[in-house]
Amino acid sequence: MMLRSLILVAGLLSAAPTFAADGAARSWEAGRDYALVEPPQPTGTGDKIEVLEVFSYACPHCAHFQPYAEKLKAALPKNAEFTLMPADFQPRWVMFARGFYAAKALGLVEKTHQAMFDAIYRDNLPLDGMDAVAGFYAGHGADKATFLSTADSFVVDGDLDRIRAREIAYGIDSTPTIIVNGKFRVVADSDKNIGYDDMLDIVQYLVAQEAKKKR
Repeated sequence: MMLRSLILVAGLLSAAPTFAADGAARSWEAGRDYALVEPPQPTGTGDKIEVLEVFSYACPHCAHFQPYAEKLKAALPKNAEFTLMPADFQPRWVMFARGFYAAKALGLVEKTHQAMFDAIYRDNLPLDGMDAVAGFYAGHGADKATFLSTADSFVVDGDLDRIRAREIAYGIDSTPTIIVNGKFRVVADSDKNIGYDDMLDIVQYLVAQEAKKKR
């Protein structure tokens, strides 16, 4: 995982039962299995519970997580919504983040999200500059000139500024990270025996807890 300066988040204790592969009960606990985002951050999903994946196309861990992300997205209840935010940890990550927001503005993310991971990690396409990134999106329906002008717009510049502010507010130091409803940060951690399947279980638990608060 790509690391930035760690922002420590204090945890309140809460637990939820689940079951490990051996059938033994396992509980999820704040401060141990997931972290609190303090203070909680506003969401962009209205009345729905926001499940936000922080990722990068330049992150191989995110490519490995992508099938799990799709599984999570499909399994969320109707009162929750899955969203994406690219990280900007390195210059190449910023390039892909700029491309993501241009694609989002042009309505292409649903069509191209998996395809971009495939292009990089399966097909080994040398996407080493914005012109190459624009060429990729042009292959999926974008006008290349329009894509490049959108990527270089003040609107996308603003999107990138918000990434940096939100990473700090969420305490993001690695990808993939899931933020639940602006309140909880969930990551894989081999030292704590939390894998990608566990991340999904934790997220579903937190979504259920947030749903109870809305009743």
